[in-house]
Amino acid sequence: MGENSGYKHYVAGLISGVSIVIVGHPFDTVKVKLQKHNTEANGFKYRNGWHCTTRILKTEGVRGLYRGATPSFVGMAIESSLVFGIYSQTKQALQGGDLTRKPEPHIIIPSAAFAGSIISFVLCPSELVKCRMQIQGTDSVVPTYRKYSGPLNCAFETVKAEGVKGLFRGGVATLFRESIGNAVFFSTYEYLRHSLHSQLKGTSYEHTNVVDVGIGIVSGGLGGIAFWSAVLPFDVAKTIIQTTPDRNLSTNPFTLLKSEVWA
Repeated sequence: MGENSGYKHYVAGLISGVSIVIVGHPFDTVKVKLQKHNTEANGFKYRNGWHCTTRILKTEGVRGLYRGATPSFVGMAIESSLVFGIYSQTKQALQGGDLTRKPEPHIIIPSAAFAGSIISFVLCPSELVKCRMQIQGTDSVVPTYRKYSGPLNCAFETVKAEGVKGLFRGGVATLFRESIGNAVFFSTYEYLRHSLHSQLKGTSYEHTNVVDVGIGIVSGGLGGIAFWSAVLPFDVAKTIIQTTPDRNLSTNPFTLLKSEVWA
């Protein structure tokens, strides 16, 4: 890419973030409900993801699957735009402008971890609002008086009750999730993309747009699987920390995960 093409990574990331929410938010809602309800000592339990999905559809309709989508749209659009842009520019700086080099872990990992750590501060407040909106509903263990009429009301009530720092509750877990997760994602993505392109080198498929898109989808998809496989425990801890009404609960993800394992 040319010297002035850096903005393209930010635009691509923005479009990617919006697309992720449109397609993936229903899955995220089910994930958050499972993480919240199935780690509670008491209350309603879901048998599995399918049971959770059908119950949401039965009691709240399709709209229930998109509960909390507004802060997710904002958060993911900004997060994806920044993470791709910061990663790309940091990687180029470490490479010294040589964009033809093979993927190198000592460049990819710090670039991705740095990008992930930066966006965690942007993502944490939107994730907190999203999760608190998502756990509301028919099976919610949240008292009626604590339910929110919308994302702005949730953010306002959080600040009113806990101060501005309340919006950053779960920030440590988010930082670990994003820094480690993005290091794993971009490492997987870069190596798979390079490997697939290398295998097609010299063939008639080497420079076709369709093949480039296909390689991007496969590499990105497997990178996403690697991301969540590596950091799902941190995400579980983050959900519990951000949605619990118990303000005395430890916000240390390692302490929380240890207590859940040995509970």
